[in-house]
Amino acid sequence: MSTERIIFSKPFRAARELANLEAVLGSDHSHGDGQFTKSATDKLRAITGAPHALLTTSCTHALELAALLLELGPADEVIVPSFAFTSAATSVALRGATCVFVDIDTESGNIDPAAASDAITAHTKAILVMHYGGVGADMEPLLALANHHGIALIEDNAHGLGGSWRGRQLGTIGTMGTQSFHDTKNLHCGEGGALLLSDEILMARAEIMREKGTDRARFLRGQVDKYSWQDVGSSYLPSELNAAVLDAQLDEFATIQRARHRVWDTYAQRLPEWALGQDVRPMTVPEDRAHTAHLFYLRMPTEDSRDRMIAHLAAHGVVAPFHYVPLDSSPAGLKYGRTPVPCTRSAQFSATILRLPLYPMLTAEQLDRVVDAVTAFRV
Repeated sequence: MSTERIIFSKPFRAARELANLEAVLGSDHSHGDGQFTKSATDKLRAITGAPHALLTTSCTHALELAALLLELGPADEVIVPSFAFTSAATSVALRGATCVFVDIDTESGNIDPAAASDAITAHTKAILVMHYGGVGADMEPLLALANHHGIALIEDNAHGLGGSWRGRQLGTIGTMGTQSFHDTKNLHCGEGGALLLSDEILMARAEIMREKGTDRARFLRGQVDKYSWQDVGSSYLPSELNAAVLDAQLDEFATIQRARHRVWDTYAQRLPEWALGQDVRPMTVPEDRAHTAHLFYLRMPTEDSRDRMIAHLAAHGVVAPFHYVPLDSSPAGLKYGRTPVPCTRSAQFSATILRLPLYPMLTAEQLDRVVDAVTAFRV
């Protein structure tokens, strides 16, 4: 049996990546909004069912664009789950608004709707929802909250492309959704993202903000005879080189997902018996949700057992990292946010979680090694 180190994540190589890149490099158009930007955008819309999609340079920039569209400012608050990636908070803090950190549901790692409800004030402008691990949050009460209070619902769907909640595609349920195409995600172009929208008015403004505040996109469509500065904005448009890689990846989305689900299903089928005997809680998915096999995690009984498991797996040549440090307790979180109620569940989740290797190219032999290493551990 091989003893080669099994890394945590490895980007998938799509068949047409090099051909697409050659086509861009051989053309006179390597900046954004060329043929591959259009093609990738069309394919993304087909997968998500989103009426509108705009490719961006990262999911972080898509979140920043969402904050610009909502005109967040110093008087505003945005409710953010404590257990989330930093981009969720920085997009709010950059506008001078306050992050209001709330706790999570430990069954999923997603925002707790009851905690979000308790945190709403007259200053609340939006609720940010991250679909952790590609498993949809409990959207029904969150939608009700947003509708009742007249506030926006932003979906950070960095993990969730192709996932659904009650048959509705993640990233298209709230006011707007964001996607990530970082090379650790199911689909990637090295660095990239997208903003998904259904509102025509928001889309028209987002298109301008994405292109440095200009109406260049309208000019390219022949709708105006010159373009000029129309609004605030920044340079959120990715190059054709990024779009070319993403376009090739989107062509193989179904293949990638089948391979990832093969890995996820192996863990889900072979680890529960061991986990039950060790008081370990493997990742699960509610019946009304379709997940994306973005990651597979174990929740260990204690932080000490989590750290010992990580060391144990490393000794067996298996890389299994933990995940986010809670935002509310981080240095920037203390500076740019407030936490009405201590996020104890977020802290516990963060202290006890580890993630197993998951990428399409994992072989049956490698999976056997991971499973054998995991099940050899005793709490």
